[in-house]
Amino acid sequence: MPEKFVSLGGRSLWSQSIGPDQGDTILLVAGANASALMWPDEFVDLLVSQGYRVIRYDHRDTGRSTVMAFDQNPYTVEDLAADAVSILDAWEVDKAHFVGLSIGVTLGQVLALDHPDRLMSLTLMCGAALDVDFVGNIARAFSGESSPDGLPLPNKEVLEALSARAIPSGSMEEELDRRVNEWRLLSGDRLEFDESDFRLREQRCIDHAGTWAQPGNHAMATPVSLRRGQELSKVGVPALVIQGSEDPLNPPPHGKHITDLLPNGRLVEIDGLGHCLPKALLPRIADEITNHAAGVIS
Repeated sequence: MPEKFVSLGGRSLWSQSIGPDQGDTILLVAGANASALMWPDEFVDLLVSQGYRVIRYDHRDTGRSTVMAFDQNPYTVEDLAADAVSILDAWEVDKAHFVGLSIGVTLGQVLALDHPDRLMSLTLMCGAALDVDFVGNIARAFSGESSPDGLPLPNKEVLEALSARAIPSGSMEEELDRRVNEWRLLSGDRLEFDESDFRLREQRCIDHAGTWAQPGNHAMATPVSLRRGQELSKVGVPALVIQGSEDPLNPPPHGKHITDLLPNGRLVEIDGLGHCLPKALLPRIADEITNHAAGVIS
């Protein structure tokens, strides 16, 4: 599988292309502080089996991409979105089907506003709309305040587990235990949690990065202005919004809210899905994505 380091303003971003070069491209964009390997190989293979070329990449400050001290090299969430365009440029892809999860949903919305000509379609999974104050809602979840937009807040217990990332683990096994516990909480209670599968995935992520230190710089990136949510009414890109019924960070009806803002948005709620990619649901998720992409006129 071809790999490429993309030079970008003193950084390099690791990326990988899987599948036929002549096929339409699906660009996978991971969540905050997650590397390309957040997308399991089994999931990538399901997309490739439908004839798609799949490109995944390490966000800046994750995986094999360059890691820098944030206070000396600050950036914005919109800079993270621009990185995705740089990846497409490096692989000489004019237009792609964009698939993002969590902060990848934010980046997808920014690209739909700023670079619609590079998108064939959007798939937005387990995220929030640009007009949702997610950063402020984290603080509200801890303080007990309600959300100003009436949408449900992130789950406090899950946020507390995520905040434990700030304390370095003493060993790889301790770090694996902590990461697996995070995924257990992010998965919700509807499906049986496959601990061994998530542990194997995280071991692969650690091996890929060459360190068990948990990335954290994305939390300091300047958020997208909430006013940009008003611009979504102009987006013409066909969008599939996937809502997890058990998502503890962006619970229903966050997905419906994004869909209502997008003129060409369509909502699919997957029963049992949390804020993750459980092995049992990979075929369903892949089918939703490829069916959506296949229905788009190139």
